[in-house]
Amino acid sequence: MKDNSSKIFNKLAEVMSETAGLANSVKKEVEIIAKSQVERILNDFEVVQRDEFDVMKEMLVNSSDTINKLEKKIKSLENQIKKLKTTK
Repeated sequence: MKDNSSKIFNKLAEVMSETAGLANSVKKEVEIIAKSQVERILNDFEVVQRDEFDVMKEMLVNSSDTINKLEKKIKSLENQIKKLKTTK
């Protein structure tokens, strides 16, 4: 009787292990499919990827800095022109 119980429990443990492995595989497959679908939907809505956004943000910050420097340079040049006009 103990042998039969032991065999049943061993078989049950084996089946449960196989089922757990199968469930894990199914979970991974579902995650892959879901991720693929989300990416497709986001692409349809033309949502930018995070890395693309970060690059554009950095470019904007750099452009803003350049614009500020150029504005200061223009003001300086305008002041120089005014001084030249008043000295004539």
